[in-house]
Amino acid sequence: MSRRVDKRKLEAFLDKVVREVGSAMSAALVLIGDQLGLWQALAHADGPLSPAELAARTETHERYIREWLDTMAAGGYVTYRDGRYQLEPEQAVALADSESAAFVPGIFQITAAMWAAAPKIAANFRSGAGLDWDRHHPDLFEGTERFLRSEYLGRLVSSWLPALEGVVGKLERGARVADVGCGAGASTVIMARAFPASTFIGFDSRPGSVAAARRHADEAGVADRVTFEVARAADFTGTDYDLIAQFDSFHGLEDPAAAARHARGAIAPDGTWLLVEPFAADRPELNHHAIGRMFYSCSTFVSVPNALARGGAALGAQVGASALREQVVGGGWSRFRRATTTAFHQVLEARP
Repeated sequence: MSRRVDKRKLEAFLDKVVREVGSAMSAALVLIGDQLGLWQALAHADGPLSPAELAARTETHERYIREWLDTMAAGGYVTYRDGRYQLEPEQAVALADSESAAFVPGIFQITAAMWAAAPKIAANFRSGAGLDWDRHHPDLFEGTERFLRSEYLGRLVSSWLPALEGVVGKLERGARVADVGCGAGASTVIMARAFPASTFIGFDSRPGSVAAARRHADEAGVADRVTFEVARAADFTGTDYDLIAQFDSFHGLEDPAAAARHARGAIAPDGTWLLVEPFAADRPELNHHAIGRMFYSCSTFVSVPNALARGGAALGAQVGASALREQVVGGGWSRFRRATTTAFHQVLEARP
């Protein structure tokens, strides 16, 4: 290399590397804290805890706990004062409250699954092969459900559905709803609890996710109005749905156009197709920021390999509304708009 190096720029870049490697290493410990109940123990304590006290509450070894706590304090995940550690309310909501819209441990599970898949994905860079969703580490399925459930709890009923034309009124009166690509059923169950007059059918291609969805519906007390079936987006059963919802899955399909055509054939004449997709601008350079970086990483490890494994064109997780419009309109839908957005999602509405 013959190019002249700016020493200050190099030092700044190396500092960035150190901070990011520290984050990557400690991410595994954040997940261990979730698995061992350390976050919950800190959140439910009356005040700051010593390492020995936290170890006693969680039946863990004090020497490991001491190192874990100092790692978390160095990263700003716990607060340290005079040899004792505690979670601030904001940290507790994000790390220990699974009913919070800010709950984040699921994203660490997704990250762990991506590391587990790294050797396969590296090989695919050379071969061009794919990796089917079903062949990922189980942390991907559980982590995705936990992470997205938090966003759905905070947004789905309060803002996303109200942004659609006339949909809430239909749901309140009693509507027929298909949740396509429902995963473990988080979105389906949330809607069913909010709209007891409506009936819901969740479809997912992975049998294990369908089994988990059925358990979750039973635990939530909505199993009498919710059913789940194994099916893909291009072959799910039923017609005359008032609402077809598809959350965070359309971009990863092997044939989005076929899915759009199938949804068009299954919708009622005055029905609505709700597509919730990762937020993205149409131009790649506008997605070059922290959230875009996360979504591009997920796309490289999950969305694109899944589509390629099934012979698809692979839209990717950072496809803007214009490219999505092409797929939807090409499937026979006459109206399409972006109804609302968040930092993480774009909420799209299609009508016959």
